Amino acid sequence: MSSPRPLACTPALFGPLTLRNRVIKTATYEGMTPGGRVSPQLIAYHGELARRGVALTTVAYGAVSADGRTFGEQLLIDEANLSGLAALTEAVHRAGGAACLQLAHAGGFSKHRGISGRAPRGPSLGLNAYGLAHGLPLIRKMSDDDLARTLDAYGYAAALARRAGFDALELHCGHGYLLSQFLSPRDNRRRDRYGGSRWRRLRFPLAVARRVRAVAGSELALAAKINLADGVRRGLGLDEAKAVARALTEVGVDAIIPSGGMVQRSAFYLLRGDVPLRAMARVERDSLQRWALRLFGPLFVRPWRYGSGFFFDEAASLLDSLRAAGHEVPVALLGGVDSASLIDRALARGFGFVALGRALLADPDLVERLCAGEDVVSRCDHCNQCVATMDEGGVRCTLDERGEA
Repeated sequence: MSSPRPLACTPALFGPLTLRNRVIKTATYEGMTPGGRVSPQLIAYHGELARRGVALTTVAYGAVSADGRTFGEQLLIDEANLSGLAALTEAVHRAGGAACLQLAHAGGFSKHRGISGRAPRGPSLGLNAYGLAHGLPLIRKMSDDDLARTLDAYGYAAALARRAGFDALELHCGHGYLLSQFLSPRDNRRRDRYGGSRWRRLRFPLAVARRVRAVAGSELALAAKINLADGVRRGLGLDEAKAVARALTEVGVDAIIPSGGMVQRSAFYLLRGDVPLRAMARVERDSLQRWALRLFGPLFVRPWRYGSGFFFDEAASLLDSLRAAGHEVPVALLGGVDSASLIDRALARGFGFVALGRALLADPDLVERLCAGEDVVSRCDHCNQCVATMDEGGVRCTLDERGEA
């Protein structure tokens, strides 16, 4: 039976923006930036999301510097990509949507051989297991000069995004990348002003947020994706996540997008569902890593059980913490948002938006059907085969290919 979805499909404020509805396409790596360059495929992908009704579509995992890439195919935010990014925002705007660019830095989590000095930089000296097969076994502790250059890189990326016509920016402070590494007590073992207590671990991420906020000005909205929990022992947990959210809001972040997990240690904490090791090994280009996945993957890649709205309770607790502190910024519900009934429940609970990834891959018309009053349930069966397609010509849902539509 069809019923109206008035709240999900009504305009909502996100900083200086008025979005046409409350459905956001969350940042998920597209696999459509060969050599780090914007492709016609990437432009068409985000333009189509806007055409099908998404209010804000987020271009994923834009590296703020060449040394901040996890791999060579990652989008690089630089002058050479300005015209391509401008074409993308134009396509999104032409379809009635708003465009967001995620700003990221790999930190110590990299296998990109083009890194200067042949060692990725992170908060602390450590082992880079992800880069072992690529001649990058170590993480070098960032110096004050490294931190200053990285802060400038975030500012440069924000300025270029503004020139390209983006409506919003998202700081990636989760999933085990640089800002997440600084926040995590497991990864940040520094003994200077950037490590130790939670407030010292917050210092550099807050400096980045201030810089990006200053460059973005009053015209661009600014969100931050953060971890509710790292999903590993001695990692960041919910109490600290609440402090992170409050601190980011106090320096000018307009919305919080809670997520979880660390790609290098607990990748499927943030996805849940099946772990498609065979498909991941098939598309892995490095032969050593391919065999490692086949032989040892089950030992190191832990599965996490899927549940509809799997971050709901923790994200709601974070939302309550912000409200208790007097912060009225919107919080998005992300993670297993797979039905109209869950969207209704989330918005009734006080979430400002819902952020969808796999559900929109499986059902590109989900927003259209939702706003037509249909009681939508996503076809996504959380098989996570889409993870492998990121390295196979661009992310897509494989349900139809498997004859399981």
